[in-house]
Amino acid sequence: MGYFFSRALTNVRQNIFVNVVTVGTITLALLIVSLFLLVFVNLENAAENWSERVQVTVYFDHELAVQEQAVLRGRIMAIPGAARIGYVSRDEALKRFTARLRGQETLLEGVRSDILPTSFEISLKRPHRDTQGVEAFVASLKRIPGITEVQYGEEWVRRFNTFLNFMRLVGALLGVFLVIAVMFIVSNTIKLTIYSRRDELEVMALVGATRFFIKAPFLIEGIMQGAGGAMIAVGLLWGLYEGFLHNAGSFLTFNPATSGLAFLPLEYIYGIAVAGVLLGLIGSLTSLKRFITV
Repeated sequence: MGYFFSRALTNVRQNIFVNVVTVGTITLALLIVSLFLLVFVNLENAAENWSERVQVTVYFDHELAVQEQAVLRGRIMAIPGAARIGYVSRDEALKRFTARLRGQETLLEGVRSDILPTSFEISLKRPHRDTQGVEAFVASLKRIPGITEVQYGEEWVRRFNTFLNFMRLVGALLGVFLVIAVMFIVSNTIKLTIYSRRDELEVMALVGATRFFIKAPFLIEGIMQGAGGAMIAVGLLWGLYEGFLHNAGSFLTFNPATSGLAFLPLEYIYGIAVAGVLLGLIGSLTSLKRFITV
């Protein structure tokens, strides 16, 4: 193995330009994929935040006593999917109504809180925020005695989940297309580097070198190229991300630094590193097939 590694390093030193082109191609390919992942991850985070607005409101026709609230809370929390419950009294409901009519408070002159219903505002757990989950939760709620009415913005929930599913489908299709394109480009680039040394491969085969002995240095070289390209791609992505955070405020109406925009999670960075190594390895393997029979 020491010989194979030293031979791979010698190949790199003897063919610096070709290796720079290969590493640059892998870097560019992985940078494009990484940018796509960064956008997709932040869209998913935004969708997660928006999904927290999925809320079920249960109305009652009378003010609930403390003991009655406790009983109903227990029954509602026993339904799979319930995360948090907030009680809104008639006085609190009137305050909210007044706040929404700020500047037009005269419209509420003579209006008393006892004309408004009390309610429970129920937040749902993430797996139960899709259309089917909300509908199943509401169906269970309606079976609890004492509940007058249940509202959850049925049309908004349906449109929101349709939008999320569409975005995920588009993201998956783009991701598959990018992966195939990257593998094709990298494989052909590595093929050029091996083609430039085809005479060396033929001589080694003629003097009796085994297939593994011939291929091992090139495979190690491919792994090194892939790992180098992955590290450079992640570094460039970090630089672009930081540059965007510090300069986007001058041409956007919001500050991305305070809007929850996040860099790729650590597991994604590890995935990019592994993808770079696999790209180099698979690219070398497929390119060597032309010169060495597997």
